[in-house]
Amino acid sequence: MTASHWGVYEATGQGEALRLQGFARDPSPSPIGLSMLDAARGPVRVRRPAVRRSWWQAMRGDAPHAAPQLRGTDPFVEVGWNEAIDLVARELDRVRLRHGNEAIFGGSYGWSSAGRFHHAQSQVHRFLNAIGGYVRHADTYSLGAARVLLPHIVAPMEELFTQHTSWRVMARHTRLFITFGGVPAKNAQVSSGGATEHAVPTGLRRMAAAGVRFINISPVRDDIDTGGEVEWIPIRPGTDTALLLAMAHTLWTEKRHDAGFLASHCVGFERVAAYLRGDTDGQPKSADWAARITGVPAERIVRLAREAAATRTMLNIAWSLQRSHHGEQPYWALITVAAMLGQIGLPGGGFGVGYGSTNMMGNDNAKFSGPTLPQGHNAVRAFIPVARITDMLEQPGASFDYNGQRHTYPDIRLIYWAGGNPFHHHQDLNRLLAAWQSKPETIVVHEQYWTPTAKLADIVLPATTAMEREDIGYATRERYMVAMKRLIAPVGEARDDYAIFSDLAERLGVREAFTEGRDARDWLSLMYEQSRQRAAQAGIELPPFDDFWTRGLLDLAQPEAEVVMLDRFRADPQSHPLATPSGRIELFSERIASFGYDDCPGHACWLEPLEWLGSPAAVRFPLHLISDQPHTKLHSQLDHAACSQANKVDGREPLTLCRIDAEARGLKAGDLVRVFNARGACLAALRISDALRPGVARMSTGAWFDPTSWLASGPGNVERHGNPNVLTPDIGASRLSQGCMAQTCLVEVERCTSPETRPTPYLLPEFVGTAHPHEPACT
Repeated sequence: MTASHWGVYEATGQGEALRLQGFARDPSPSPIGLSMLDAARGPVRVRRPAVRRSWWQAMRGDAPHAAPQLRGTDPFVEVGWNEAIDLVARELDRVRLRHGNEAIFGGSYGWSSAGRFHHAQSQVHRFLNAIGGYVRHADTYSLGAARVLLPHIVAPMEELFTQHTSWRVMARHTRLFITFGGVPAKNAQVSSGGATEHAVPTGLRRMAAAGVRFINISPVRDDIDTGGEVEWIPIRPGTDTALLLAMAHTLWTEKRHDAGFLASHCVGFERVAAYLRGDTDGQPKSADWAARITGVPAERIVRLAREAAATRTMLNIAWSLQRSHHGEQPYWALITVAAMLGQIGLPGGGFGVGYGSTNMMGNDNAKFSGPTLPQGHNAVRAFIPVARITDMLEQPGASFDYNGQRHTYPDIRLIYWAGGNPFHHHQDLNRLLAAWQSKPETIVVHEQYWTPTAKLADIVLPATTAMEREDIGYATRERYMVAMKRLIAPVGEARDDYAIFSDLAERLGVREAFTEGRDARDWLSLMYEQSRQRAAQAGIELPPFDDFWTRGLLDLAQPEAEVVMLDRFRADPQSHPLATPSGRIELFSERIASFGYDDCPGHACWLEPLEWLGSPAAVRFPLHLISDQPHTKLHSQLDHAACSQANKVDGREPLTLCRIDAEARGLKAGDLVRVFNARGACLAALRISDALRPGVARMSTGAWFDPTSWLASGPGNVERHGNPNVLTPDIGASRLSQGCMAQTCLVEVERCTSPETRPTPYLLPEFVGTAHPHEPACT
């Protein structure tokens, strides 16, 4: 067996006949991982260490400068491993001795491996800490706004994730499930250490069979599938906060709120009530007010509040809602409404912050801290919020606000990236491209495939995939722990990240600090045994490592478990206080209010987004673009593999419009279209669906960045493959979080009338000065 983000897979056959099949015990195995093996052995692999020619010539003294502006177009020179390790070690030494470790950005970001040891982020961070530290990132693109907000008002996000009320509890007790942004099972194909038993489809169907009523408030109808009826309320994107505030206003004015719970478990509601009444700004947050903003009839908003108060109700909110301008507000507003209903901590009631976002939420399997590679101590204090990388490169020395403090962007000379693809995750890719090709002196990348990030690097070191090494697959609340066996030999000259960093540590005199004298198997045994001790403290008995490795699979199910979020806090808030300043739910946060941020005051409020369908920008760009998670890959991983390719149209990612919007533009299904705004443009293939609200365009992320020219980074540089992040704005959600706001984005769509340019995202770069033959490029 092996494990990936998409689940456990069983290998059958040998050699070239080796194939993967879904895990027999998984009720809904994901098809994505079935093509991992073919992708790993395919033509897009990085097979040998490669160095960008101009950079290599400059290091050898054969050229006056490294020409960073040629990143993406320069040919590569393949070198041996010894030379590659020497080059990287010399650059790390040069930068840290001349500029200090705060000039090194350890930029690893993304779901780099389901294995707990060969997790590229853990490996690169441990290595960089061993040589004196690095500039890190804080938070995630997925949850930048919510991750900063929620500890102030209720609890850290990771704590909430692991205690979401379980599916079987909701099937027994929930009567009404209201979700903002759906419960997309396609997103829940994954967990960070492997989704070993996909629970969302089964959980939703069991709830539906038990008579739970579902209401989906979303611009998209099909982002929830219960196997039964779901009421769809097609809200205008980015306006959920207004609807939630109007629900709160109805609960307050009709005295349907739980005054006892607000008094005993919350603080600050009187300040919220004044805002709802309009005392602070002269505008009551009534249903009539919200209807003008959201496009949802006032009568339906009022009835929604009454229905929620009349029965056991679970309120859910998708992660996508906080990836927006003022993305903190819908989360704060949802928790405010849940508190007013007074059902937080009751079986089947309260709120969820991401049912359907990953497979974790709603699981009730054993909970303990799994195998973990210690990363050591980072001596560098400088950091950036993860989505502010372009700001950092463009503005070294400039100051920025974050979570109540003022910080300074460091002056980065070297980027070390292992795991992840910033030219997928980041916004306004034209702007990132310009900064990437000008500021850093050296970019080192560990990669398995010739992704855009690899093509834009100076040194590319070929890394193994999960199928070429041994590891342990484990994720919190997942049912199984998996002994991941090596299935194939490393392709080409690929090496494990651990082996690469061990050699670099040797060159830099820190091998003992990095390896502690252990090989990879020693680390697996140690990490497992340490996790085994933690499991025992939680009342869970695991076998010794050798027994686990022989058995290959541990079942961590708890058949009698009942998980109810915040139940202990509800039962006794004095003995089980929250980690907030008051120990209670902070509907008004004195701490946040003290920061003085006009874009994130002390309570949930409606703040008009930078771009939305009610703004002046909508005159030029009248479609709101939703760039959601694809169903055929995780982010950009395996975009070149069979599952992802089957969803493309003529090699491009599809864009979906409703029939009304397509006909208004004279478009039909299958047309090649240009999607554009003032930031950029991309080409896509049109699909038409009745599951979208008019005024909404939908294009999933993950297409490998494929600009017409790597040398022109302006909006006229058309991206050919369908990557929506050439369109999304690169601005922080607020001064509190500086989170990603990709979902706040307006565009226009038109038929592409210029001569068609074929997408070429999987072509290998040009190689010069190499004696190694190359396989044909993927077309």
